[in-house]
Amino acid sequence: MPTEPDTHYDPTLGNKFIFVTGGVMSGLGKGITAASTGRLLKNAGFDVTAVKIDPYLNVDAGTMNPYQHGEVYVLEDGGEVDLDLGNYERFLGVDMTSDHNITTGKTYQHVIEAERAGDYLGKTVQIIPHITDDIKRRIREAAEGTDVCIVEVGGTVGDIEGMPYLEALRQFAHEEDEEDVLFVHVTLVPYSKNGEQKTKPTQHSVKEVRSIGLQPDVIVGRCEDRLDPETKEKIALFCDIPTEAVFSNPDVEDVYHVPLMVESEGLDQFVLERFGLDDRALPAEERTNEWREIVTTDKEGEVDVALVGKYDLEDAYMSIHESLKHAGFEVGTDVNVEWVFADDLADGHDGQLEGVDGVIVPGGFGMRGTEGKIEAIRYARENEVPFLGLCLGFQMAVVEYARNVLGLEGAHSAEMDEETPHPVIDILPEQYEVENMGGTMRLGEHTTVIEPETLAYELYDDTSCTERHRHRYEVNPEYFEQFEDEPLSFSGTAGNRMEILELEDHPYFLGTQFHPEYTSRPGQPSPPFLGLVEAVVERATTDTDDAESTTETDTEAETEVSH
Repeated sequence: MPTEPDTHYDPTLGNKFIFVTGGVMSGLGKGITAASTGRLLKNAGFDVTAVKIDPYLNVDAGTMNPYQHGEVYVLEDGGEVDLDLGNYERFLGVDMTSDHNITTGKTYQHVIEAERAGDYLGKTVQIIPHITDDIKRRIREAAEGTDVCIVEVGGTVGDIEGMPYLEALRQFAHEEDEEDVLFVHVTLVPYSKNGEQKTKPTQHSVKEVRSIGLQPDVIVGRCEDRLDPETKEKIALFCDIPTEAVFSNPDVEDVYHVPLMVESEGLDQFVLERFGLDDRALPAEERTNEWREIVTTDKEGEVDVALVGKYDLEDAYMSIHESLKHAGFEVGTDVNVEWVFADDLADGHDGQLEGVDGVIVPGGFGMRGTEGKIEAIRYARENEVPFLGLCLGFQMAVVEYARNVLGLEGAHSAEMDEETPHPVIDILPEQYEVENMGGTMRLGEHTTVIEPETLAYELYDDTSCTERHRHRYEVNPEYFEQFEDEPLSFSGTAGNRMEILELEDHPYFLGTQFHPEYTSRPGQPSPPFLGLVEAVVERATTDTDDAESTTETDTEAETEVSH
């Protein structure tokens, strides 16, 4: 189902910039607020992109622990970026590049390399103007060819590492026409013990922003409920903006409902009028309603899918959670994700997987949790529970089959066990010289050739697919012959790389070396995830029908006995 409105870049408009900052505390959801606003502007017919600024010193998110920063999201060009870029891709329906993620490490690295090359002709290299100029350059380049560019500054106003970026934005606003730049500040509006919405945190946050030289044009208050009229008026008075420029963003049932909330508050219309775009936007009756139709689809029933991972943090598997939602939208079913800690399965599932309708084993790195993931795969294979393995999950499915079906005792991945007698997963010869961790893996989009008349072919309805990768280890070519004529087959390949596996005579058993979750969108669910949820629903329905049939049979038998 297509979800994207027909948008065309209009060079006569000039670039419009929305800068989004956050105050009081991190994790307020300013990225979702920004993405939701962008979604509505796109529905209005404008070409919208986004930039995420991450003030940390890492060049990219590739080597960061998911416990600290959530999942590492991979772009089509192989960029390893902050998970907020995933939200922007899902909400805006666009494919971004590494240029849409600005980090302190990336900026300073470029400036220092330029200094070493003599590009500054002996000048003293400083934060102002050299770092700030590079930040502004990156923003302008990312915005080229679009009508509106939304720039989210990570962290909280007042963080020392974010100061160069806020100074760059101050300069940026000075250099651009006033009507082309809009500052949005997202803050927390908490409740007091007596139930009063408190504005003091917002006042202090805006005071901090203004001390830097930035004046918010819009304030969005994150609160459990909509802001009271009196709260909006108080924020407007103390923060020196019109009352109509204060908006609510209350808690909602699902993040995909935020655009609907933003729309009901009128934030998108305010932005259009502020930029002078309201007369060039599509009339309200011509704007697409597909987003609303998709995310408010009536659901019939629910299913439980076990996610067997090692990071006890939902953000570490955000794209998987979202992909299951997208498939649920399509099928019309609520998908409940049951967290299962992989380490707890190392000595057997102990009933933790009993009752679940499906199993997902996600990607990951390192030895911890692998034995539990192997046990979960064995359980799904032997008990005909629909299964989807992603990246490491794909590799561990190969290991499980090698151990328990092919009889290769001690089979493992050379990444986990360098002494394994059967390294069914190993580094390919061309990767032997790789030494550095950052940016050395197989990353980004690559094409997989799919065998006809296979489950993979049914899912993709094509003889090839292009998906995003993030790994170094592969199925070892030395063991290909041992998998020939086995029920477990490799239905997707890329040269000597095995990309997709599937198991015959199973309700749904699929593994992918790539990460299909990165390309899933509302209205355009990832084929492997859609296939999994469809199989899960079919199995759950069959089990229910069998249970009802058994109950009816038992009742009839009891009736006969009683007679």
